[in-house]
Amino acid sequence: MRLALYQPDIAQNAGSLIRLGACLNVPVDIIEPCGFVFTDKGYRRAGMDYLDQANVTRHESWEAFLRDRAPGRIVVLTTKASERYTDLRFRSDDVLLLGRESAGVPEEVHTAADARLRIPLRAGLRSINVAQAAAMVLGEALRQTNGFPA
Repeated sequence: MRLALYQPDIAQNAGSLIRLGACLNVPVDIIEPCGFVFTDKGYRRAGMDYLDQANVTRHESWEAFLRDRAPGRIVVLTTKASERYTDLRFRSDDVLLLGRESAGVPEEVHTAADARLRIPLRAGLRSINVAQAAAMVLGEALRQTNGFPA
């Protein structure tokens, strides 16, 4: 299982997801460019002291990610999906891909995905925070695959 962040806009969300990955032993891919300066010093200044425990791989572009990524399905979390995340049978090599906070992912990313999932929300509300969404779906994926750390 992996988390992949597509051009994240908000450093605090990226930091939360890196911490989530470190705590649950899930590698994190950062697909650049980011909407902030991505440096170890910047994360440490923001209190992201889990960076040394995290397995983070940076990719200079979407194309580089596709070229260099680990095997497994690309599973996009998106408000535009019709399938609920609770209806998918997750696999241990899935890559859970999260879009930009401001714009999600472009059509080419949707097209490249093997699955597109949504979190069911109350009518009239658009979305929840990307880090919260990732935690919900990752938790279900790890539960299904017995992937939680011992």
